[in-house]
Amino acid sequence: MSLAVVGGLPATPILSGSGSSGDAHAAATVGVGVQNCLLKLNHAAVPGFKWRLVIAYDGTHYAGWQYQRSPPTVQCFLEKALMQVTKVERDNLCLVGAGRTDAGVHAWGQVAHFITPFNYESLENIHAALNGLLPSDIRIREVSPAVPEFHARFSVKSKIYRYKIYNDPVMDPFQRYYTYHSVHKLNPDVMREATKYFVGKHDFSAFANASRNDGVPCPVKEVFHCDLTEEGPLLQIEVEGSGFLYRQVRNMVALLLQVGREAVPPDIVPCIIASRDRKELAKYALSVPPHGLCLVSVDYTCDHLRLPSGGPPPSFGRSHSVRKCKIPFF
Repeated sequence: MSLAVVGGLPATPILSGSGSSGDAHAAATVGVGVQNCLLKLNHAAVPGFKWRLVIAYDGTHYAGWQYQRSPPTVQCFLEKALMQVTKVERDNLCLVGAGRTDAGVHAWGQVAHFITPFNYESLENIHAALNGLLPSDIRIREVSPAVPEFHARFSVKSKIYRYKIYNDPVMDPFQRYYTYHSVHKLNPDVMREATKYFVGKHDFSAFANASRNDGVPCPVKEVFHCDLTEEGPLLQIEVEGSGFLYRQVRNMVALLLQVGREAVPPDIVPCIIASRDRKELAKYALSVPPHGLCLVSVDYTCDHLRLPSGGPPPSFGRSHSVRKCKIPFF
């Protein structure tokens, strides 16, 4: 899906065969705020400027990314901060994220865009102001001007997710909010063997939770790599794909855990993929909890990441230094 451009802003959505959605359930429906934005732009050519954000957050205390008034979500807090800094109303900001992370899921490289009717000469002040207003568990890592063609969701080329597992009888208390604790002794070698079966273009219907997967046009996704690394008792499963169905990554990890426990063989993976039946996976594995999952990064084509002419340079945060000591020496 791509967007036509009217007066520097995306106007009518145009379906195309290229481009990838983020999480499939995010692409299946467009949020109310985005619908209002598109509807408004269909009736009038509104000039404006588009801005890209790279966001990190600890998802422990949030009901996911997607906007809702209660319980709190990341998008809700971010929109409140943007409205206060830009003085632009929510419907006019048209804030869109690359994908909807679930409740309890973390992010290091979530991407979003928003729109203002005015340009900025510098982004350092708005960057500092946003982080000053946001809770300490949500940080804006980067603010950049974006070309009109860029869309945080529909321009996505690939996403990388990482799931952490702590495989030891005693859990490290400093990792309890970000790592799943497995007391069962895991065999990383057979898990690593099983990961290779996920790579490629497959129908991942068997790994999608149907309750949030209604209306998804195509369950076929391409996994570019699926790797397992070890750092002592810490196992990390990293998956990069063109897009993911609802809870697909967590369901993939759940099956890999059963393989690691040697309860099922590695070659069960292609059998379950071929079944295209979520009930088939449920015979062997239940979904793992969300707190071990993190959206690491979102990748876009170079053309959509180019900086527009006449815009300010990107802001990566302001550094401070002490030039003169103000404390007297005695």
